[in-house]
Amino acid sequence: MPDSPMLEVRGLGKRFGGVTVIRDVGFSVPRGGRTALIGPNGAGKTTLFNLISGVISLNAGSIWLDGNQIDRLPARRRIGVGLSRSFQNIRLMPHLSVVENVMLGQHSRIGGVGDLLTPIGWMRGAAARREAVSRLEEAGVNVDPNGPVSGLPYGTRKRIEVVRALMSAPKLLMLDEPAAGLNPRETTELLTFLRSATSGGLTLLVVEHDMGFVHRLCDHTVVLNFGKLIYDGPTQGVQSDPDVREAYLGTRAVPSGGAGRAA
Repeated sequence: MPDSPMLEVRGLGKRFGGVTVIRDVGFSVPRGGRTALIGPNGAGKTTLFNLISGVISLNAGSIWLDGNQIDRLPARRRIGVGLSRSFQNIRLMPHLSVVENVMLGQHSRIGGVGDLLTPIGWMRGAAARREAVSRLEEAGVNVDPNGPVSGLPYGTRKRIEVVRALMSAPKLLMLDEPAAGLNPRETTELLTFLRSATSGGLTLLVVEHDMGFVHRLCDHTVVLNFGKLIYDGPTQGVQSDPDVREAYLGTRAVPSGGAGRAA
C-alpha cells in the first residue's frame, strides 16, 4: 500500500486518575515522510509518544502501523513489527561500550540463542559489530567504538541512542528531542544523517523544540496543546497558523490593523 500512511492514530485518549492528558487525538504520518510533533511544554507530546510505542496503555482510540493495528501489542512486540524510538532522557547502558550499546538495538532481529550471544559477545569481527561501527561512522559519531559510553559528552550520547534505535531496521523511527544538547556542528551532522537514513523510505516522527531543526528536517508537522490536536499540515505553514500562534505566544494572529486578544 504505497500511498497509505505508515502510522495512523485514531481518537486517542489518555487519563491519569481524573486528569485527561490526551483528548481525541487523530492524525496520520505519511509513508516515507519526516513528520514533527511539536507543542508548548506540557502539551502531551511525550505522553503521545509513549502511547504509540506502548510504554503506557491508552484509554481510548486505536493505533495502526503499516495497516496493522498495534495498540494491543506490548512494547517489545511493536519493535518486532517495525517501530523503534529514542527517549527524551538518555537510556544507554553505562557499563557497556559504545558499540555494544548500539548492537543492543539489533535484538529484534536476533534469530536464536547463538545469535543472541554474538552481538554483545566476544567476536569483534562479527557482521553485527561491523554494521554497528559503520552506522556510528555514518552518523558522525567519532569516538572509540570499544570505549565506555559513560563519560562521553551529552550530545554524543544522544546521537549514539539515535543510531541504536536505527539498528532494529524500523519502518517508523520515533525520536524524542534528538537535537537537545547538541552544539551547532553536531546538529548539522545529525540532520545530514537523518536525511540520509530516511532517503531509502524510512518514516520519521520526531518531537523537537528547536524549530530551526524542524524546518530543516520535516515536511509535515502536527501540533498539540493541552492534549488536543490544533494543527496538522505542512511545516512551512505552522508558524503562521492562528491557533499555533495563540498556543505559543498567548495571542491570536489577526489581520493587519486589528488588535490581538489575550489567551
